[in-house]
Amino acid sequence: MAALFRAADLPAREPAKKHCHPQWFAYEDRVSRAASDFSEPLQQVDGTHIRLAGRKLIYFGGCDYFRLSQHPIIRRAVESGMREHGLNPAASRFTTGNHQLYERLEAELGSFFRTETATLTSNGYSTNLIVAQALQGSFSHALIDGRSHRSLFDSTAYLDCPVIRFSHADPAALQREIRRLPAKATVLLLTDGLFGHNGRLAPLREYLEVLPPRSQLVVDDAHGAGTIGRHGRGTCEVLGIAPERVIQTISLSKAFGVYGGAILGSRKFRTRMIERSGFLRGNTPLPLPLASAALSALSVLRSDRSRRAQLQRNIGRVQEQCPDCIYPPSPIIGVHPRTIAHGGKLSEHLLKNGIHPPRIRYEGETDYFRFALSSEHRPAEIEKLLGVLRCCDAFA
Repeated sequence: MAALFRAADLPAREPAKKHCHPQWFAYEDRVSRAASDFSEPLQQVDGTHIRLAGRKLIYFGGCDYFRLSQHPIIRRAVESGMREHGLNPAASRFTTGNHQLYERLEAELGSFFRTETATLTSNGYSTNLIVAQALQGSFSHALIDGRSHRSLFDSTAYLDCPVIRFSHADPAALQREIRRLPAKATVLLLTDGLFGHNGRLAPLREYLEVLPPRSQLVVDDAHGAGTIGRHGRGTCEVLGIAPERVIQTISLSKAFGVYGGAILGSRKFRTRMIERSGFLRGNTPLPLPLASAALSALSVLRSDRSRRAQLQRNIGRVQEQCPDCIYPPSPIIGVHPRTIAHGGKLSEHLLKNGIHPPRIRYEGETDYFRFALSSEHRPAEIEKLLGVLRCCDAFA
């Protein structure tokens, strides 16, 4: 049986690094103790299980909502992409590194999301940095939801304007901040679409109603894109917001199960990014086999709607039993421990019941657990998770 430790409890010969936050993790001697610098090393077993230190556990971590990373069609696309195209163009797309696969993928993403253009990036994190470089100096003020993803906060360094945080998912708080601005202020609003820490959808319609003229809304929909909406187009589709009203950034590593990112927007904004973003111009694009895999993932999500339907059934199962712990149609259950001891107790009970504890801590934030439902989780696995959460008063 694996024991439960904190980084501070490691043997003296392997002291915890000063910059590391205390993290709970399970390990046995054969697992590297340097794992405390990051998180415990996991081995995928199947769609809903991982192996940790030799022990098979039910897995609700990660964000591979349809387990497409293990889909045989997509795996074959990686293999064929490697054989036909090699691994890497070894250059920026603006020098000698462009490829027909990238242009095909952009065209298919634009068609899938019903946007004028889709601009491919090498990873999801960089999408917001590229957008900010393109918008530098264009707005007098930027307002950002206080629980937005770290990449949105990092992007504000490029904006060259004051940045104001407002309370999480609170249109009234946003409106109060706007009223404090000068009459001629031009506002850039930054927010997640589907928030990864608690599963809430941003109230985008209400935001658009209170934004002053000549404002711009940027939505990081990494968790929503491909996952929610009748056609998988994400938060904007769920809320009925036309794509042309926002700049949307997405990840290909979650619902699509691959890697990379994309920026969805107008032709005019794409031109602006090309002209003004050094990151976009100088960055080597994602490996060609992954571009091939992303094309296959889009095809699978287009043709097989049963996965989204099954995911929503799993979400509905949770909502029936625990209506206060989830925000349909989001697949995320966020648990925020009241104390360190409460978090430790929850980790321990999860492990005792054969469930991996997906505990997360980012710099400057308190610990929380993110349980991500997938289309592949079985009713019995979901029941077991809910039983542990109820036992530990996770939502008290």
